[in-house]
Amino acid sequence: MRGFRFATRKSQKGLTSVEFSIIGGLFFVVLFAVIEFGRLMFVMNMLDEVTRRGARLAAVCPVDPASIAFVQERARFNGGVIPGLDAAMVDVGYLEMDGTPADLTDPVNAVTDIYYVRVRINGFNHRMLIPTLNFNIPMPDFSTTIPSESLGVHPDGSSASCT
Repeated sequence: MRGFRFATRKSQKGLTSVEFSIIGGLFFVVLFAVIEFGRLMFVMNMLDEVTRRGARLAAVCPVDPASIAFVQERARFNGGVIPGLDAAMVDVGYLEMDGTPADLTDPVNAVTDIYYVRVRINGFNHRMLIPTLNFNIPMPDFSTTIPSESLGVHPDGSSASCT
């Protein structure tokens, strides 16, 4: 009987290491999944904030290419917050009363025809950081539309650049 107990203890030596490797592996998978889900929610919130911030800037900046480039850069926090979000993905649009795109070829009349400003993010993919599972998640398009305000025109009729 004594030899039997000794053999049982000896045969179970290292069993806790095997159990820990199974439970530890599962624990780290869940831990990385929770971290990645948090990152995903952060990125989605920031993409929404980029459209909101861009629309707010576009509503008070003049309607010219330099100001649009300024809005695209500033809306994405100068490119430092969301890796992979390029200025080309931030689309600034000016809309007439019925929601159709405004004709920007005549800058004098364009300001009076613009009733809404819309900023959209198209084609952004979120890159996962889980080791060995490097894949991209396509994000939905984000959009914010607000009423236009001064569009860079002061009450005295003068215009100033946002840059």
